[in-house]
Formats: sequence, structure tokens, C-alpha cells
Amino acid sequence: MKIGFIGIGKLGKDVAEVMSEKHDVVGYDINKVDTTLSITNNLSEAVKGKDFVFVAVPTPHDQDYDGKYPTSHLKPKDFDYEILINVTKEISELVDQKTLIILISTVLPGTIRKQIMPILKGKRFIYNPYLIAQGTVKSDFLNPEMIIIGNENGKADNDVKELFEFYKEIIKNPRIEFGTWEEAESIKIFYNTFITTKLCLVNMIQDVAEKIKNMNVDVVTEALKNSSMRIMGPSYMKAGFGDGGGCHPRDNIALRWLAEDLNLGYDLFSSIMISREAQAKNMALKCLEYDYDLVILGKSFKPGLVNQDEGSPSILVGWFVENLSKGNKKVFYDTEPDKNKPFVYLIHDNKLFKNHNYNRNSIVIDPHREQLATNRDDLTIIHYGNSRFK
Repeated sequence: MKIGFIGIGKLGKDVAEVMSEKHDVVGYDINKVDTTLSITNNLSEAVKGKDFVFVAVPTPHDQDYDGKYPTSHLKPKDFDYEILINVTKEISELVDQKTLIILISTVLPGTIRKQIMPILKGKRFIYNPYLIAQGTVKSDFLNPEMIIIGNENGKADNDVKELFEFYKEIIKNPRIEFGTWEEAESIKIFYNTFITTKLCLVNMIQDVAEKIKNMNVDVVTEALKNSSMRIMGPSYMKAGFGDGGGCHPRDNIALRWLAEDLNLGYDLFSSIMISREAQAKNMALKCLEYDYDLVILGKSFKPGLVNQDEGSPSILVGWFVENLSKGNKKVFYDTEPDKNKPFVYLIHDNKLFKNHNYNRNSIVIDPHREQLATNRDDLTIIHYGNSRFK
């Protein structure tokens, strides 16, 4: 294939060189690059008549925001997209519909639809960010954890299939994760922040070891590392209600005290509990968008397994509904007080209430995103967390 590769920098150079082993690649960069690639300083030569044009230009932060100095006190800033926007606009004007433009630079969720698509003027485009790191770029590219691909509507059209085949020729049995632009943007950026969060949690145990004494951090982290049932496995990777029960919330609340007692200098536990409560509040606000009282199906903290309601995240949502509405909306659990009027139903126990007989003209909010459309056209079923256009 004829490929143009725009941005032969710290990451782009190695990727382009790997591609050039099987394809005809022409690279473009404003800086002089030491590489085996065919390089041009003329953008038109790099993109015209190409099958694919990969764009790997920087989306930098302000120089004060790279993390080598403290940044938590600074005003939050988005990436700088000026280079990306300017280059994309130029490429769009130079290529025709025979060329597929593929962006691999990191952007925040929502950026492509808001800032990139308006300047593409209908040209073929896919977002395809890489999980590669300096020092191991070629290895990371050839042995990826996954290949992330996003397009406008999350439907596998011919452009997507063509890119699938391209990677299958280079990479053996790749795992491909495909969705909308926003989903692809989010997979990339949240993958990275999961790593940072994981390191912060592990290093927090290190700080506790230093403060509390008689403790080797490696003994603790090894035990956690080998815990593949919940911590290191796929458990708890389904978004929905918050954590609950008689242990987890109270443990984090107690650890807030320990962080202060040991003078760690930070309190991750407070942030965790604030996030848990804010997420419950957001779900309550969704329920309050409709002018009906609320029925929560599943009061227990662990639906289908125990009856206890200690730390129940569904009761927490109900509390926010009552308080945010200042008592104007009533909350009921597990059953309707009246079979003759509509309610907003919020499903916590999706097994016990799988076949619930909802009142007519009701709203059903499903944070599990499993409730299927029924043959009842009087019900409105909302998959909370799925905001894809229909």
C-alpha cells in the first residue's frame, strides 16, 4: 500500500519504519529526522495519491504541565490542538476520497467530533490511537494489548474493514476494540489514567509502610498482585451502581482517618468517597429528569445474594432523589405503592426483577444496560451509561 506518515517524531518514527517493511511509506516532518524512511519536506508529496495517511503530530500540553514539577495547584488545561488542526486542515485540502486519513495522536473525548470533523470537509477519516511508549515503540506496536479503532457511528464500514485487514497483515491475531470516535478516545485516555491510578495506589501502600513501620510494601503488593479474582481480573469493570456493603465504603471512610493520622500529605480515600457520592447524585439527577416518583428495584447492597442493605448504593441514590427534590419526589423500594400510575423505575437487581411488570407509561432506567426493548410501546427504556445516538 502507499502510505503517508505525518509526524516522524519520538513515537511516529519507529511505527512508520515498521510499516515500511511491508508497505511503501513516505514520511513528513518539519524537523530533520535520522531514519531509514523515505522523507519529504513537502506535505503534498507525502499525502497525495496515498491509500492511507497516518497523522502522528504532537498534541502537547503547556511546558509547565508535563509532570516533572508539581501541577496539582495549576488551573486544568486541555491539550494544545493547534498543530493537529492546522495539519489536518492542510491534508484535507490535498487528498481526495481515495485516501483514508487515520489519526493516532492522543486527544480528549469529544475532540474529534467537535474540532476535527468540521475541518475535514467530508474526507474519509478514522481515529486509531496507539498504546505505545518511548523505548519500546516497535515492540509495543507489533505486540499491542489491543488496537483501538473509532469512526463516526461505531458501525464497521468498508474503511474500518480495510484498516482491520491492514493490521492483520502486520500483527498476529490482534485484539481489536472498535466503537465511535468518543469511545476510541476514551479507551486510550482512560487506559493511561488507569495506570497512573494503579501506581498511586501502590505507592500509597509504600507511604503507609514508611510511616507505620514493621511492614514491607512488597509483601502487601505481591499478595494483591496475585489476587486475580477481583483486583487483577475483569471483576468490577462493569459500570453501574457504586460500591456497597458493610466493608468497602466503611473501609475507605476509616482510611481517611489513617491518612490524616499518618500525615501522608494526601487523602485518596476522601476523593474515592466524594466520587462515589457524586456518581450516585448524577444517577439521581437522571431519575429526576422525569416527573414521576421513583421505584428502586433492589434495595440490598448485593442484589440477588444477600438481603442486607448496609452501604447500599441504591439507597444512596434514593437519598439524593429525595433531598434534591426537597421531598417533592417519593422513593419506594422493590414494589410500587400504586399499580395504576406511572413511575420512574431504577433497576438495581437486574436478576430478581428481570421480568418485572412495570406500570403503564413508565420510565425504566437500567444502569446494567441489559433490559431489552419489549413489545410494550408505552414504556421508555433508558440504558444509563449508553449515550450513543440511536
